[in-house]
Amino acid sequence: MRAMVTGGAGFIGSHLADALVARGDDVAVVDDLSRGKREHVPAEAQFYKLDIQNDIAPTFGEFRPDVCFHLAAQADVRVSVARPAQDAGVNVIGSINVLDAAREHDAKVVFSSTGGAIYGECDGPAAEDSALEPLSPYGAAKLAAEVYIGTWNRLHGASHAIVRYANVFGPRQDAELEGGVIAIFFDRMASGEPTKIYGDGRQTRDFVHVSDIVAATLAAVDAQGVFNIGGGEETTILDLHELCARVAGIDSEPQFAPERIGEIRRSVLDASRAERELGWTPRLTLEEGLRQTWEARG
Repeated sequence: MRAMVTGGAGFIGSHLADALVARGDDVAVVDDLSRGKREHVPAEAQFYKLDIQNDIAPTFGEFRPDVCFHLAAQADVRVSVARPAQDAGVNVIGSINVLDAAREHDAKVVFSSTGGAIYGECDGPAAEDSALEPLSPYGAAKLAAEVYIGTWNRLHGASHAIVRYANVFGPRQDAELEGGVIAIFFDRMASGEPTKIYGDGRQTRDFVHVSDIVAATLAAVDAQGVFNIGGGEETTILDLHELCARVAGIDSEPQFAPERIGEIRRSVLDASRAERELGWTPRLTLEEGLRQTWEARG
């Protein structure tokens, strides 16, 4: 198929573009390189340096994708709290631009959303029909984009799909983004710098390796609706730190800092719908994924 990947020079997007190229698809990557890196774009892919807040329809018209994997986003919760209008510009207005261009050129959209930031505090694994109570402007903007997608499906008879990711990790993750706690830990451990945990470290997250995320995102091409993509297991940040140190082969104790605004205590997803309807389950355990991520550092 002809596949466009917005945000395809970024962490998850570049892995997705690699997978599409590897299976023989024609691929176009759209990225403004504000966070992504040009060297992460596969050589076989067409590249368009473009901010999705601008008119993306001509790019759709030139490449004519069958499907657009929409991963371009402002993904830093801290930025969303400090500059919510900027966050909404990318995550809401940019997504509307993608939806409009896809409608004009008859392309399906698979939208990369977020589980933890949309559900807010969880009292157990959150299913797709759980209460949606975002605690940050980032979560609110992603939820708004989801509502627009549902409206486009009803209004225009589209069949767009939404994949809500848990906490994704793996090679190429940016250690400067607060959501990439594993990348941050490994970066500090590799350089011999002290690691830091915000809060008491007993907050929990659901971690999924990027290769499993890519497999689920590709599986969503033939589906419609909303799908949680997570491992379904809670890991405390304290336990995560211990695992990272073990994989890195170092004896490291973290420093502690005050909890950050907008951070949730408990986040875990119920991904049983993805198993039933997409035939997807995560392939890698957390420790296996951590080992692959550490070894990929070279």
